[in-house]
Amino acid sequence: MDEMPNSAAADDGAAAPPKAPPRLLAELSQLGKALKHLFGAQWHLFVAELSLARGAVSLLFAAALAATVVGVGLGLTTLALIGLALAHWFGSWLWALAALAILQAALLVTAILLFRRGLHWLSLPATRGEFGAMIRDTKDKVLADGAPTPDVHRNPPP
Repeated sequence: MDEMPNSAAADDGAAAPPKAPPRLLAELSQLGKALKHLFGAQWHLFVAELSLARGAVSLLFAAALAATVVGVGLGLTTLALIGLALAHWFGSWLWALAALAILQAALLVTAILLFRRGLHWLSLPATRGEFGAMIRDTKDKVLADGAPTPDVHRNPPP
């Protein structure tokens, strides 16, 4: 009987519930759950915004198409009114249409020149200092790569 209580005492110790995890592990577990909840909420928000954006893109395309159609219609109406006024002024439809063609050609050339000027401005640095810095950076990069500087006078391009 002496052995019986000792084995029963040993069984009671083994059957005792395990100790609670240390406080640090509990806090890390809570942090993990909170991050999972936060990122889950962020993910659901991202998916909702993406679906709204998809709907907005098709709406924007439809609005752009409608604005283009209305703009072309307004332009044609304006040209018709100008043509009518020029026909009354010149007394001839032929001269009115010729004047409209010249006016449209002048506007087209002006638009092309403005577009080219804008592209030119985009390619230029804002200041002389910025231009100098750009040239120095390029030169330093070439020298750092160890590439020999080409001598144009000795080796002319083919």
